[in-house]
Amino acid sequence: MEIEKLNTATKCVHGLSENVSQGVNTPIHTSTAYDYLSDDPLNYPRYFNTVNQKEVGEKIRLLEHGEFGLVFSSGMAAITTSLLAVLKKGDHAIFQGDIYGGTHYAITSELSKFGIEFSFTDDITVQSFERLIQKNTRLIYIETPSNPLLKIIDIASIAGLCQSSNIISVIDNTFASPINQLPLTLGIDIVTHSGTKYLGGHSDITCGAVVTSKDLGAEVYKTAVNLGGSLDPQTCYLLDRSLKTLALRVNEQTKNAHQLARYLADHDKIDNVYYPGLTSHPNHDIAKKQMTGFGGMLSFEVKGDADEFVKKLNLIKPAISLGGVETTVSSPERTSHAKLTADQRAHAGIKPNLLRLSVGIEDANDLITDLEKALSI
Repeated sequence: MEIEKLNTATKCVHGLSENVSQGVNTPIHTSTAYDYLSDDPLNYPRYFNTVNQKEVGEKIRLLEHGEFGLVFSSGMAAITTSLLAVLKKGDHAIFQGDIYGGTHYAITSELSKFGIEFSFTDDITVQSFERLIQKNTRLIYIETPSNPLLKIIDIASIAGLCQSSNIISVIDNTFASPINQLPLTLGIDIVTHSGTKYLGGHSDITCGAVVTSKDLGAEVYKTAVNLGGSLDPQTCYLLDRSLKTLALRVNEQTKNAHQLARYLADHDKIDNVYYPGLTSHPNHDIAKKQMTGFGGMLSFEVKGDADEFVKKLNLIKPAISLGGVETTVSSPERTSHAKLTADQRAHAGIKPNLLRLSVGIEDANDLITDLEKALSI
């Protein structure tokens, strides 16, 4: 049976397993020393080519419908390696203005050291990107749904703009996961993930991933080997185990998030709810066109002090990360976008009373009860 033609849930479970034992799981190969006289290519963990690294990288490649997949020690390792693989001194890159704070900080603090120019868009329209294109523009980077306001960019339109301008397109697909969105099928060149989030899904591992074409993959690979952001075998195993339930988890999280978004949108103590599955979302129609589900992330603005509201929650815990099976809440101002200045956050629409909700797989009615009690006190 050809694995490429199987449905997503089946790919999550099986992937392209290395048949190195009689077990149904790939064993953990902890060796860092390999025979250099064998006929096999030189194996070394920093070369991203040990059994566990290859197994999980291939599975993520399958899920994203790509030709090349690589796993990294973190999402930021995946993102920065991708950028440095295709950008060189004198190049110019365009970035979506409202991206994850860690990515924004890395761009502003590191790229200029390499002589790489960059610009941030004012909004998420294709025209905003097009206006910034220069003769030396080499790359456009987007994030959709965006962190933390769940803005939706028209992926196919951005991909078309890049193709017509001979520019490489890169997307952070973390919030959607390959269960809800497949950017490569819409024309994007490189997909990145913070695998710490949905791919890992249990708030216990840190990892990242890149999926792209064979040609671009070769460039990413060369830079990855030099930068050394490889993933250890134990974490590869845990990531592979987590991927087996990815479809089940994300589908349940998406269903729950939609229910919670509708509840919050109707509550008189909530100012705004940001969730692409709501018809009131300004980019709802684009989300319907390019997503198979609207995801497990939403944000909302609570009336009053956000920290005091969070303290009143019981089931829903305050936490920095996202994508786990448990529902968590965070303040972007205090966590993901803390390194931005107050003016930068204000420009991005991140208010002090904004809270980001990562919806888990609990019973949605129990989560609503928890929110209702906190809003009623």
